[in-house]
Formats: sequence, structure tokens, C-alpha cells
Amino acid sequence: MKRICIYFLAAAVLMAGCGKGNDSKPGLDANPDEAIEETQELTTMNEAPAVPADKWAALGEEPKLTIKTTDGTMTVKLYSETPLHRDNFVKLAKSGFYNGLLFHRIIKGFMIQGGDPFTKDSTKIAQFGTGGPGYTIPAEIVPGLTHKKGALAAARRGDMVNPAKESSGSQFYIVHDPDNCAHLDGEYTIFGEVVDGLSVIDKIAAEKTDPRDRPVNKVQIISITPAN
Repeated sequence: MKRICIYFLAAAVLMAGCGKGNDSKPGLDANPDEAIEETQELTTMNEAPAVPADKWAALGEEPKLTIKTTDGTMTVKLYSETPLHRDNFVKLAKSGFYNGLLFHRIIKGFMIQGGDPFTKDSTKIAQFGTGGPGYTIPAEIVPGLTHKKGALAAARRGDMVNPAKESSGSQFYIVHDPDNCAHLDGEYTIFGEVVDGLSVIDKIAAEKTDPRDRPVNKVQIISITPAN
């Protein structure tokens, strides 16, 4: 697998961590400021689709949500064992926070990552991977929840600046290859899994990427809504 470098943001200090293959970590990227030409406009609407309030109210302790993307649709189940992450993901989805955001980091054979609000604004491409809702979530690392294919987990800053392993308030990743993610078990909060649409992960992971693991053709989250 190609050599991958990931940068973590700690106040004004950039902490660099590089590795090969499964030494990679799904962190909050801090990309150097540089001009990168945008060649493709976002085409989907950022408005949340109309969803009756009773559908959100009836989700239950292990809600299922439909993630509609420009590469297909997945259904995820959120775990009752991680209530802080579950409730936060539902809150953001219900508000339309994720609508229009990109999968900004794709590494085939590892994972796909999204949930950064900066990705709605093509003028902030140098900041892609650093955004969030302005808060973090306490870690909810549950023994027995592993990085299997389709596992839904929270990205976070690295251990040097985040020893409590607190999660990003909105950035998440979905496992593509569990063999290359096994070293993340016990290090990141896994709060759900894809229960339908695993082939969509394969399709997104197969997207051509640039040297910074950004997809050349934008992969967008259209909406996240209660599953029927």
C-alpha cells in the first residue's frame, strides 16, 4: 500500500505522523495552505429533505439511518452501547448538518472519511479535514466492538494532543478493509455499522484520489434520514 502521511492539528502546532499501510490513522487532517484548483462544482442541494418528526422520534435505541450519497445509498445502525455518539449523530443528521458534505479522504483498502463542514465550501479546500461543529465527544470505546468491514467510527486528533481519545464532533469514517484497520481497535470509538449497502463502500473506496487522498471526483453526502 502507498506511503501515507497524516497531520494532526494541535492549537497552532502541526504534529506530523507518517506510516505505511495499516500504520495509518483516521485523524483530523491539517493540510498546508496552498492553492489547489477546483474543477468540479457541487451539484446536490444542501437542504434537508422533509422528514416527519414522528420518524425521528420513533428511531429507538439502535436507530437505522439511510446515508444517501452520489455513489449510492447505505443504511447504518447506531449502537446503544455508545449513546453519546449515537445521539450526536442523530442530532446532526436531523438538523441537516451532513447534507452536502464530502467524503474528503479516501484510502482504498483502509477507510473512507467524511463529516467536515468545511467541505461545503470549495474555497476552504486547504482546510478540508480540520472542521467540526465546535465541540468534541468523550470516548466511548467498547470492548468487543471492532473495525469490521462497514464499521462506523469517529475520527479524532492524535494521542499526543488528545490522550483521552475524545472524538470529533462530526467527522466519521467507515471501514473498507478490516485487516488494515485491526490496529485501531480499542483506540477509536466505533458507534455503528453499515447493515445494507456494503458495495457502496467499495465504490467510494475505488474512486481515484490525488496525493492527499482526496477523491478527484467529489463524493457527496446528499442526506442522512431515518431508514424506512
